[in-house]
Amino acid sequence: MPLSEKSNDLIIVNYYYSFRSFPRINYFCTQFAGKRISENLQNRKQNQKFIIMKIYRLLFAFVALATLASCGKKGGGMNFADDEYPVATVELSSSDIQTTYPAIIKGIQDVEIRPKVSGFITRVAVREGQYVGRGQLLFTIDNETYQAAVRQAQAAVNTAQAQVNTARLTYENTKQLHDNNVVGDYELQTSKNTYESARAQLSQAQAALASARETLSFCYVTSPTNGYIGSLPFKQGALASASSAEPLTTVSDIRKVEVFFSMTEKELLAMTKTSGSPHAAIEELPEVKLQLADGTIYNQAGWVSKVSGIIDQATGSISMIAQFPNPQHLLKSGGSGSIIIPTHNAKAIKIPQSVVSEVQDKLFVYVVGKDNKVKYTEITVAPQTDGNYYVVTSGLKTGDRYVTNGITKLTDGMQIKPITQQQYQKKINDAEKKGAQQGTAKGFIDAMK
Repeated sequence: MPLSEKSNDLIIVNYYYSFRSFPRINYFCTQFAGKRISENLQNRKQNQKFIIMKIYRLLFAFVALATLASCGKKGGGMNFADDEYPVATVELSSSDIQTTYPAIIKGIQDVEIRPKVSGFITRVAVREGQYVGRGQLLFTIDNETYQAAVRQAQAAVNTAQAQVNTARLTYENTKQLHDNNVVGDYELQTSKNTYESARAQLSQAQAALASARETLSFCYVTSPTNGYIGSLPFKQGALASASSAEPLTTVSDIRKVEVFFSMTEKELLAMTKTSGSPHAAIEELPEVKLQLADGTIYNQAGWVSKVSGIIDQATGSISMIAQFPNPQHLLKSGGSGSIIIPTHNAKAIKIPQSVVSEVQDKLFVYVVGKDNKVKYTEITVAPQTDGNYYVVTSGLKTGDRYVTNGITKLTDGMQIKPITQQQYQKKINDAEKKGAQQGTAKGFIDAMK
């Protein structure tokens, strides 16, 4: 039965005012419904039925648009069933992981040069950064006093030598007289004792001379090893002392360098359990790389050679040392870098870190059983990671299925409907397409046609 003109107008006006409280719908109502109202009033008899149908379609589109906006604000979007979750199957794969540790570079032998005697420095024979050889002169300390001590000791030796000569002549003469029965045994023994005492005094004087000469040699500070000179805080004219806290300089032998880095107690325990002892564990480690401060990789491979036997209580870590050859002397003592330890496993179980939840330092995944019920399962992983994947050492086996997305919505024992990763991705793509299409009123209107 046809509607009257008055009832048509009333329906249009009622729909119009019903959606004025929605700003976005109000705009469309104003643009479309208002226009239709005006046309209806002008050509009420001819277009009555057409206008009524058009308005119904527009209002339906507006309601759908408002519903989409409301769902968008609540975080809705993809139209997954409540029990649908993507599932992956555990498979063996090859794992190559590189773990980096901050490191400090030191020469194979860094020797602090300190004076053995006190005095003013009269000469600095080297410059900073210079390469020196073993025994090369570095510093000269004022030695006048020590030269005088040598001369004094030499004089004492000469005096003692003269006394020895005199005592020897006396002893030889007394012995001849004793043989001719001119003197008795007492006189012979006394001359012999005097001679022995003179010889002892000569030895004492010679030892004093050697000590004075050695002390004099301390005034000439030489390098105990081959290497490069460090900083030179003491210049010519400065007072050097054996009790000074700061050394005269440091000589660093960098033909080979030692790189110091630390590993956590947890990582060391994992290695020790596998190999039996820390020393056996470092012997099984592959060659390591050194990343320099500029980000480049050093062109010589190294190896971990030492591990400390004590864990630092302050940091909970243990110190380790890797050695690198340094034929071009590119590496300098005191430099910094990073040790890179590669780990290869041809039959590893790798899972994304995003599928794992951590509770009180324990790791868990949701494993799907044959009845499609999930089980909250604890796993253990290798200490080395690449930041994206875990290498599982226990808790999972080949063929197990685990949930890959939406794990925060799961509970232990919950039954799900497994879907593949391809199905999951297809649903995401379809939802994105629908969202893009329904993002405008035109899209809704086109969808309704």
